[in-house]
Amino acid sequence: MAKQDTSSESQRLDKWLWAARFYKTRSLAVEAINGGKVHLNKQRAKPSRTVRVEDTLTISKPPYEFEIIVAGLNLQRRPATEAQQLYQETPDSQKKREALREQIKNEPLGFRQQKGRPSKRDRRHIIKFTRQT
Repeated sequence: MAKQDTSSESQRLDKWLWAARFYKTRSLAVEAINGGKVHLNKQRAKPSRTVRVEDTLTISKPPYEFEIIVAGLNLQRRPATEAQQLYQETPDSQKKREALREQIKNEPLGFRQQKGRPSKRDRRHIIKFTRQT
């Protein structure tokens, strides 16, 4: 069972995102917050902003967007099963993500980049294209 922070009712936003396993490191969480990818109660926030239980977070991790409600605070990073107990995703957010996942799944793949060196034919096309300018 997760050790929940009962001594204080708030925690830094970057620490919470890291403990809830939305970002692998705190520095990535800080970068996302500063980049405007995380909103606390529908307002832009700083990494040092405190998060409380029942706060609403909007986290944008392209192509998906999560709208979650903070359900708990943790002093340290715990296993993923325990980290999922720290938040609750809104049903509307889940529906949007599922719809987007299906849309992405059903789209044609388009151009696939081949690995390795270009073939002789590809090199001729590249040389012809670069010499035109």
